[in-house]
Amino acid sequence: MTTDGTMRVQTDPAKPVLLALRKRIGPQKFNAWFNSSTSISINDGEMKVIVANPFIAGWIESHFVDDLASACNEITGKRPRIAISVDPALNQRLHRGQRNLQASLVKRNTNGTTRGHRKVETKLRYRFEDFVVGPSNQLAYSAAVMVATQQSVPFNPLFIHGACGVGKTHLLQSICNAVAENNDKKILWKYITAEQFTNEFIHSIRNKKTESFRKAYRQLDILVIDDVHFLAAKKATQEEFLHTFNTIAGAKKKIVMASDAHPRMLGKLTKQLISRFLSGMVVKIDPPDQETRIKILQRIAERLKLEVPDEILHYISLHIHGSVRELEGALVKLSALFELSGGTVTLEMAREALADYLARTDSAITLGQIETVVSAFFGITPADIHSTRRTHTVSLARAIVMFLTRRYTRMSFPEIGQLTGKNHSSVVLAVQRIEKMLAENQTCRWMTPAGAKSKKARELLDLLTKQIENHNSCR
Repeated sequence: MTTDGTMRVQTDPAKPVLLALRKRIGPQKFNAWFNSSTSISINDGEMKVIVANPFIAGWIESHFVDDLASACNEITGKRPRIAISVDPALNQRLHRGQRNLQASLVKRNTNGTTRGHRKVETKLRYRFEDFVVGPSNQLAYSAAVMVATQQSVPFNPLFIHGACGVGKTHLLQSICNAVAENNDKKILWKYITAEQFTNEFIHSIRNKKTESFRKAYRQLDILVIDDVHFLAAKKATQEEFLHTFNTIAGAKKKIVMASDAHPRMLGKLTKQLISRFLSGMVVKIDPPDQETRIKILQRIAERLKLEVPDEILHYISLHIHGSVRELEGALVKLSALFELSGGTVTLEMAREALADYLARTDSAITLGQIETVVSAFFGITPADIHSTRRTHTVSLARAIVMFLTRRYTRMSFPEIGQLTGKNHSSVVLAVQRIEKMLAENQTCRWMTPAGAKSKKARELLDLLTKQIENHNSCR
């Protein structure tokens, strides 16, 4: 809690950012959405926003992400990565006056309509016009446009999969914004993550409101659900989602989903769900090629209002090959240099400024390759690595992935945590666990469909190292 009682924060760096945010959005909105029930911390370029419930998470994501980033940039000179998560325990701090103020602001923003989801979610971040199309994403882009603009499409559902940061969320949110902005009909749609769907379902059970939960989802014309891999190993939620899926698809309504992995590679999903996912169009987005990366950099520079010389854009595109977020991170890092130099930055200046950043991202071996090799070895899927599963085999595989990522790349603990869906401390503990096993010459044990297996930690790591190097040399 700050000294004036307006906000509970986890770290001191957040205090001046919150004051800047309050100034940007005004005290009324700040007190409604960021008072007491919200916890914010800033660490290693990432802003973590923890809120009381999925509704507040959705509203902040739809309305205040840019303000949060701008407030942080104003104080620190850097635009942070923003991660929003839900902690139901914070509901205890959500007093009645705050709820009433939130309700008043929502009503004002939705003109008092009862179909609030459609109105509220028109401010999702991404749009089709901001998406850079290239060979790696052309099919996914075309399919998404069809879903958004045509009354009926020859496929349902649309399932988009690919590595972290290649544009899956961008396309999903673009569909929703296009429907909301261009369609005269009263089409009910909803964008939500699988984690939010799970939290809402659990909340409806606890509060005996499952019927209203089901009605809210099953009457939708378009359901857009992100991070479907989060449903892995959640039997009750999978069963509920299956019924929701069947109802919407049976009424010839549209369903769009995104995941880190192909449906067949999603561990611990029921056969019924996998069958439904495969019944439509499954399309993969690959990392962008260099030409597309340059176009993406040009688009980001335009948004950041930076006049970046082509030689600098070309230099960045040569060193960052995978995530669009990494490309954006490079330009955000350069933005401060442009301000200090009055807008004149040479290639040599850019090289020096980006040396540390590019060293962490320019690796011959990537996190994705490590995940692929390790998950295949243990008989699980990359989605299991990102899931909340804590079986001994999955936990061991996850720890090895984090350890090898630290060995092969220069990614920081927070960066690894962000890309694997975990926090900074989880990565630190996982790496320390493997280091201890190596130091004490411990034996690793895990389960496979053929039974229990074991191997000395050092032998196991050496074996996986060779497989990863072979995998990389064959690319």
